[in-house]
Amino acid sequence: MRQLALSDEILLRIDKPARYIGNEVNMVKKDPKTADIRFAICFPDVYEIGMSHLGIQILYDMFNQREDVYCERVYSPWSDLHNILKEQKIPLFTLETQSPVKDMDFLGITIQYEMCYTNILQVLDLSQIPMLSSERAKGDPIVIGGGPCTYNPEPLADFFDLFYLGEGETRYDELFDLYKDMKAKGKARQDFLRAASKLPGIYVPSLYEVDYGEDGAICSFQPKYEGVPAIVKKEIEMDLSNAPYPRKPLVPFIKATQDRVVLEIQRGCVRGCRFCQAGMIYRPTRERDVDVLKECANDMLKSTGHEEISLSSLSSSDYSKLPELLHYLIGSREQGVNISLPSLRIDAFSLDAMKQVQDIRKSSLTFAPEAGSQRLRDVINKGLTEETILHGAGLAFDGGWQKVKLYFMLGLPTETEEDMRDIPRLADKIARRYYEIPKEQRNGKCQITISTSFFVPKPFTPFQWAPMYGKGEYLRRAKIVNEEMKAQLNRKSLKYNWHEADVTVLEGVFARGDRRVGKVLQKAYEKGCIFDSWSEFFDNQKWMEAFEECGVSIDFYNLRAREGTEILPWDFIDCGVAKSFLAREWERAKRGEVTLNCKEQCNGCGAALFGGGVCLEHQD
Repeated sequence: MRQLALSDEILLRIDKPARYIGNEVNMVKKDPKTADIRFAICFPDVYEIGMSHLGIQILYDMFNQREDVYCERVYSPWSDLHNILKEQKIPLFTLETQSPVKDMDFLGITIQYEMCYTNILQVLDLSQIPMLSSERAKGDPIVIGGGPCTYNPEPLADFFDLFYLGEGETRYDELFDLYKDMKAKGKARQDFLRAASKLPGIYVPSLYEVDYGEDGAICSFQPKYEGVPAIVKKEIEMDLSNAPYPRKPLVPFIKATQDRVVLEIQRGCVRGCRFCQAGMIYRPTRERDVDVLKECANDMLKSTGHEEISLSSLSSSDYSKLPELLHYLIGSREQGVNISLPSLRIDAFSLDAMKQVQDIRKSSLTFAPEAGSQRLRDVINKGLTEETILHGAGLAFDGGWQKVKLYFMLGLPTETEEDMRDIPRLADKIARRYYEIPKEQRNGKCQITISTSFFVPKPFTPFQWAPMYGKGEYLRRAKIVNEEMKAQLNRKSLKYNWHEADVTVLEGVFARGDRRVGKVLQKAYEKGCIFDSWSEFFDNQKWMEAFEECGVSIDFYNLRAREGTEILPWDFIDCGVAKSFLAREWERAKRGEVTLNCKEQCNGCGAALFGGGVCLEHQD
């Protein structure tokens, strides 16, 4: 295989050349000639973000444990190098060996958020790999997608050879062994894809056909051939304690978004928030053994030289051994190790722990009430009362904190103007609680930052049937919140930020779109759309032109409510949570009824069929 190297002249012309040269601490070095399978693993965003992603680190370590596989990395080149590669016709290359990505056996792309979709096309284009899977031939890599956005892979179906649905620890060995066997037998690319489709968790979009009715909705979705499964079930690793986990994670040369050791303590969440896709698709909740976590923490700190460790989880407070783990990690602070505690509920135990590991004068606390009124919090099943929020804020202020960040969503199902106005009203009540502290005991005035994003319904949530709004309506709602904020007694302590409405509209289309959206993605990329999650690159005008030129209606995907009987683009996927359960929760949401969390009662979502996690302890 050919190897490439960026010349010194090119390196001097680009920003942060360390993004592209490899050779970081703990980078795996192998002789490519001894590997039966070359795998390029890609995060389709800039290096600093991609290097912060735990899933890539896990798969990179796991794949390279096999002697017959060499897994290398590739990230989206920043615009400066993008232009040079295009102008000089240099194919995109891996960091480990500077080999062309197009010479790999596999190109595996993790798909974490909708606004990276054009960057996926950028990677294919710069790698000189045919963009459409139908145009690839012998010698082109098998392009495989994974990650949370594959729970509706249809907008990207034309660009991928296959998708891996679920957690990567379980099925890749079988996929690699199948590839080696068929390659040795001289089998064609299509033969491999047909055989791979029979492995659990593998979806090959080219083997399915979709028909649409006169109303534009899907009227049928089925396999083209006998033996291709009609339903693809997600893969899930039930034994996290013995699953692969990188003891020697890669250390970036330049400062990454999360420049620290990441310790994943559990997967899944018991809370059942109706807007949260992660809380549904990662069921059931599974924990890592606390002794394993202690070993991992020690090994990772030693092998990286990092001075901070972060506990990763959707809801760290629900980890049963959190007090024991924190006690152990706090003991390691004597060696100068800092501890980051995201995803904690604000209760007395959590605040006490944070007090021990943070400089409270510099740090801020984060609450995510999601909705300003109790009525709307019940609709979304947030499980937080105003009393709980104010009590937690009071404990924080009494403990010395004065900065609070509050996260809300606008445009939630059933939202009224009063719900919107209750957002700054709740923030003002929190500020009032601060000013109840005697002046001589305060650390100056409090700072409360309100941030609102606009709600996007996601597949496999109870809100997957809900309509969205247009850009103008979202901005009108943000204006109401801003107007109400100015009327609050403690307005000088309040600050308000809101998400871009243009981006929300596109996220909505990509989240619930079907295969017809793919041609819009390709057209937008051809117009120059890349790094759409970066405000300095995002160009809404080009996107609107792409939709118009392709004859695809944004309103069809965003503004209409789906009927319960409609075939949804992702209905062929079994994520472990039954559609009937989601439908029941949708009806309960419209009535404002709260559903208890999984530790209090089993609600029959279907995840117990996986046979583990919290389900075994709490099902009826």
